Amino acid sequence: MAKPSKEQTILLNELRDFVIDVMLDMPEWVDANVERLRTIPLGVLRRNATQRHGVTRWKRGVNPESLEPEDVEVIDLHPKLLNLKWRAYSAFVLHHEYIHALGLRAHNSVFRQLEAAWPGHKASTHGIQFTEYLRREKAIWLWCCPKCQQEFPRQKPSRRRFRCRKCNTTLIDKKNPNIGLTSNH
Repeated sequence: MAKPSKEQTILLNELRDFVIDVMLDMPEWVDANVERLRTIPLGVLRRNATQRHGVTRWKRGVNPESLEPEDVEVIDLHPKLLNLKWRAYSAFVLHHEYIHALGLRAHNSVFRQLEAAWPGHKASTHGIQFTEYLRREKAIWLWCCPKCQQEFPRQKPSRRRFRCRKCNTTLIDKKNPNIGLTSNH
C-alpha cells in the first residue's frame, strides 16, 4: 500500500465519480445506497505488484457477516491503472471493489453476476492483458520459444530447463530489451 500522489488522487476521484454515476444507472444497484461508496478513501497499490489489480481493505475487527461501506478502510488500485490506456479496465476493477464494499466479500455466483452487469463488457477481458503488461515491464528475461515465438516474461533466466506450454520446445533466454524504457504512468 502506497500513498497516492496529488495527480493520482485527482485521477482516482474522477474514476470514483464515473464508476458511481454508472452504478446509479444500473438496475442491479437500484436498492443499494451506492452514494455511500463516495466516502471510501481510494489509494494505490505498490508499483511492483503484478497479480493484484485492486484490493478492498477492511477495518480491523469488523463483522464479516454484515459488511458495510463504512467498514472499508481503503480501496487500493494499481497505479498503472490510472493511465488513460487502461481507463475502461480501471473502471471495471473499481466496480469490482465496490461490489466487495457493498458487502459481498466472496467471489461467488451472485458476485460474478453483479460484476458481469458492468456495461463495459469488454473491459473485463483486459485483466489478462494488464497482468502481461505488468510482467513485461518488470521482467529482466524473456523465455522464448524458437518454434512458435511465444514469450514468457520472467525475473530469472530459464537456463534451458523449461519447455513451451504450446509446442513443448525447450525455451531459450533473451534479455528483455524494454528494461528501463517504460514510463511511470
